[in-house]
Amino acid sequence: MSSTVYLITPPFTQLNTPYPATAYLKGFLISKGVNTIQADLGIDVTLEIFNQKGLQQLFKQAAINQTAETSANAKRILLMQEEYTSTIDAVIKFLQGHNPTLAHRIASRKFLPEASRFAQVNDLSWAFGTMGVQDQAKHIATLYLEDIADLIKELVDEHFGFSRYAERLGRSANSFDELYDYLQSSPTYVDEILLAMLKKQIDAIQPAIVAMSVPFPGNLYTGFRCGQFIKQQYPHIKVIMGGGFPNTELRSLSDIRVFKFVDFITLDDGEAPLEQLINHLDGKQSIDSLKRTFVLQDGKVVYINNASCRDYKQGDLATPDYSDLRMNEYIDAIEVVNPMHRLWSDGRWNKLTMAHGCYWGKCTFCDISLDYIKNYEPIAASVLVDRMETLIRQTGNNGFHFVDEAAPPALMRALAIEIIKRKLVVSWWTNIRFEKSFTRDLCLLLKASGCIAVSGGLEVASNRLLQLINKGITVEQVAVVTRYFTEAGIMVHAYLMYGFPTQTAQETIDSLEMVRQLFKTGVLQSAFWHLFTMTAHSPVGLEPAKYKVQKVSEAVGSFANNDIEHIDPVGDHERFSDGLKKSLFNYMHGIGLEEPLHKWFEFKVPKTGVDPNFIQQALDEEQIVNNKPETKYVWLGKVANVEFFTQSKKGNSREMAAIDFISSFNNLKIQLPKAQADWLLQILPLFTLVPGQTGAFKPGTTRFQLQQSYEANVSEDFELFWDNKPVNQLYKVGLLAL
Repeated sequence: MSSTVYLITPPFTQLNTPYPATAYLKGFLISKGVNTIQADLGIDVTLEIFNQKGLQQLFKQAAINQTAETSANAKRILLMQEEYTSTIDAVIKFLQGHNPTLAHRIASRKFLPEASRFAQVNDLSWAFGTMGVQDQAKHIATLYLEDIADLIKELVDEHFGFSRYAERLGRSANSFDELYDYLQSSPTYVDEILLAMLKKQIDAIQPAIVAMSVPFPGNLYTGFRCGQFIKQQYPHIKVIMGGGFPNTELRSLSDIRVFKFVDFITLDDGEAPLEQLINHLDGKQSIDSLKRTFVLQDGKVVYINNASCRDYKQGDLATPDYSDLRMNEYIDAIEVVNPMHRLWSDGRWNKLTMAHGCYWGKCTFCDISLDYIKNYEPIAASVLVDRMETLIRQTGNNGFHFVDEAAPPALMRALAIEIIKRKLVVSWWTNIRFEKSFTRDLCLLLKASGCIAVSGGLEVASNRLLQLINKGITVEQVAVVTRYFTEAGIMVHAYLMYGFPTQTAQETIDSLEMVRQLFKTGVLQSAFWHLFTMTAHSPVGLEPAKYKVQKVSEAVGSFANNDIEHIDPVGDHERFSDGLKKSLFNYMHGIGLEEPLHKWFEFKVPKTGVDPNFIQQALDEEQIVNNKPETKYVWLGKVANVEFFTQSKKGNSREMAAIDFISSFNNLKIQLPKAQADWLLQILPLFTLVPGQTGAFKPGTTRFQLQQSYEANVSEDFELFWDNKPVNQLYKVGLLAL
């Protein structure tokens, strides 16, 4: 392949870490011998604006655009422009991690200028508690940047946003009309900066192909603006668009005007479609060879999908390649005081997937009919950890965010074991289902491997609705699983939903009560409410009558078609929004947990019908330890000391052993008869994870095999020994049943 490919992510996605799509594609294309360069134009544009010179130019433009209607807030910021321009470089360096000592000045609230974003901030200590001065300073510095962003939005570019630029133009745009008309207007101030940077890079790289990833509505407009510029200024360059937005929204695309901005749009996994396109553009294959690709032919939008071209197996793909990206210049931000959202916006995370698709793939609100969900294919744990080690060497970052729809518990176990075997020091987090496979011991294993947080869908905390959603979980089960994660030291975030079809006001309030109890019992640390949205490719969207709702219109638009406006005869769900979010914000900070639920709402709501001790009772249920014959064990602790002694009682004596166990997180001392102690000390090494060991477990380590060995050597009942004190306490120092 001879073409140089330039991969771009248009503004804006995240400020703290690159969106991974181009890194995945670059790794693949390099492995195929394709000269490939990538750029995150979001961080490029951000850093071009947010520096001393950039702000000076910005303030000049804002001053020109002032009118009699200019808000008092914008005027205040303009009056303090010297305070902003003199501090911006230091603040950006601080948020990039290069100037940590500035935290004390920022946190003092006497250093940075403040405008309307600070109106809601009185005392940060209650919100951050022991999180420390660095985090307080990051939050204050983030508000400072948001104040400047508000000025940009009011006086310079109405669509500006750090992660959602012109999002309204792309969200649920069944027609291309509004977006097309806006693209006919002159580029905005921010557009001009973007296009100047794009021109500089294209002139230096001289690509034959520009392929852009558009994951969200918030970078769709800038994607089209980039495409428009390239086709006008560099008509010989072919422009390709792919990513999450086309994958979900543009599957029924028919508007020919789209192809004034791009030449091709690909769907779903990008590797094979991009490879076919490169081969076609290099003259090696006909246009009929294209895979999952929209193209304009004879004045019509045509979808070409060469069935003979297969997608690549996930294990056969190369490791993502983050070279070219400005890894040390991304900006950490703490926008809201929410523990999980803080992970999204703060810190450098190498993004990977454990598996393609979702191993569950049944939730009725989800786009489970699409390939990126339904085609489940896990990646071997050894391959995953190989990729992690490569990325650590390449990026210098030991943090990993696995962006799976729902990470499979069995693969998480294998991943954790492989990480521990290699003695790899990492921090990682991912999305899960709160299913019963997450036992106490599995959660302890995940923690030992570096897992710091999980997020999972509790959705509507109602067993009737969870069954209708086909979530495969119950509220009681969620309570137990969240306790296991919490007790292991892993933060738990829950995605919450309201407004699911047929959900009554009573069920909404009862769901809130469940959430209140989860926070009160301390098993949940973070959560977020989402209003249900009907999508075209979900079971609800495909069969709305089955869920007793109806579409407002059956018409299919010529542009984006995913979110579907619908009517739920049960009632107006949106009115609950403010009360749900207000109560949750307080619950996350331990406030208002004893308040009656009606206090959070401006209108009359029903009393909850949930027992006030429902969650506590679920937690108090005796939990069955994993004791199946095929259960295997891992030993993460160490034997610190063994002392033998003779125990005498009522004229009888027996040989005993006192064993001191230690682990990185606990100590434990137990006493056993000498025969039992000798056997235990002999078998513990079988459970130790050894670097280079083939397979996760050594032979002879199933519960059944242990029982045979114990009863042959000790001649006593295995279950009485193994499942009772003191041996069943060894999980505290790292003997884990998996």
